Amino acid sequence: MESAVKRIGVLTSGGDAPGMNAAVRAVVRTAVAHNIEVVGIKRGWKGLIQGDIELMNLHSVAHILESGGTILYTARSDEFRTVEGRAKAYNICKLIGLDGLVAIGGDGTWAGALALASEHDISVVGIPATIDNDIGCSEYSIGFDTAANTAVSCIDHLRDTMQSHERCSVIEVMGHNAGDLAQYVALASGATDVIIPEKKWNPEEVINNIRNRRLAGFTHFMIIIAEGAGSSAELADYIHEKTGLTARVTVLGHVQRGGSPTARDRVMATRMGYWAVKILAEGKTNRVVVSKDHRITDMDMFEAINTKHEIYEADHIISRAMVGDLI
Repeated sequence: MESAVKRIGVLTSGGDAPGMNAAVRAVVRTAVAHNIEVVGIKRGWKGLIQGDIELMNLHSVAHILESGGTILYTARSDEFRTVEGRAKAYNICKLIGLDGLVAIGGDGTWAGALALASEHDISVVGIPATIDNDIGCSEYSIGFDTAANTAVSCIDHLRDTMQSHERCSVIEVMGHNAGDLAQYVALASGATDVIIPEKKWNPEEVINNIRNRRLAGFTHFMIIIAEGAGSSAELADYIHEKTGLTARVTVLGHVQRGGSPTARDRVMATRMGYWAVKILAEGKTNRVVVSKDHRITDMDMFEAINTKHEIYEADHIISRAMVGDLI
């Protein structure tokens, strides 16, 4: 079947996530296989407005599967939020003959794509990529697994020094306003407790969990807190006040965004990139590639953006069951 598009653009926008390069690679390689030309748009929507572009081929994406970050770079653009800014962006699309765009990022990236497609004649497809995994429409977003593994590795190293002292570590992980990363990391690292923004928490319960673990014979304690759940510094002060323990805060920060993507992120990014080109080739628009029930599919972009994110309840139940576990 002949493709509905002849030339497409691909961009990465918002926060970078390990696996974005794998998605770009999949888009380019799939497009080439279907005789579709690909233009790489650097620095997201900002780059599109400025015409910061390059024609891509198989050589352009060689040996990037294992690379972290994004070879297309990423930036935020206030100008693109305006009708005038999007008109400038479309003029570039029209000038270079783009029939469609693949936008790799979060729901803010897709909102920009949807606005552009609503105002101008261009097809758009979104791919979920954010370490926060806070995309409500998809069970998985590119970058999450790598970020989780990076955090767990850091915590494992921290545990070595924790075991030498009777103290409590309060470890803050990223996640924006979502607790997926914190909850996942807590399960994988055997934390004393985990605090996420989706669930109400009581500081006294944290203290009780520390005391119960001490009565069980442990002399070091680990509390995982999501960045959107409260102040890690205030929690550490409270723990010290109530228990006398030295409570040290470790903010893992942007180290979680870096590093070579895991096999899972590489594979998921490749599947999603392939699917995005398939959608455009079939003449569809305003779609988002999503993971549902362990398979790749797509859904309406407006519906995807407006799907509320919810914490994976089963993992929350398990994490509460693991409090005080002897891992």
